[in-house]
Amino acid sequence: MKDIFAHNTSTFEETETDVLTEESITYNLIVWNDEVNTFDWVIETLMDICGHHKEQAEQCAMLIHSKGKYAVKNGSLEMLKPQKDAIIERQINATIE
Repeated sequence: MKDIFAHNTSTFEETETDVLTEESITYNLIVWNDEVNTFDWVIETLMDICGHHKEQAEQCAMLIHSKGKYAVKNGSLEMLKPQKDAIIERQINATIE
């Protein structure tokens, strides 16, 4: 019977690979509740600027209203800053945290 556990005489080189990992920092685009803007205006803004679907924008508006603020989007600072500025131009308070 043949020995199936015969020693392999090949030499294996052990290599070490450095893996670069990029830590990406994620920010939140926060929209704040106020007593001025209507639900419809906030919903339209979230759809236009953040690309939300109607249902998603409606849910965000309800959460903004009930919690006082809500993170409507997250991502890089470079992505969120123009959206924050566009929301503020519509007289809705927004910040990035």
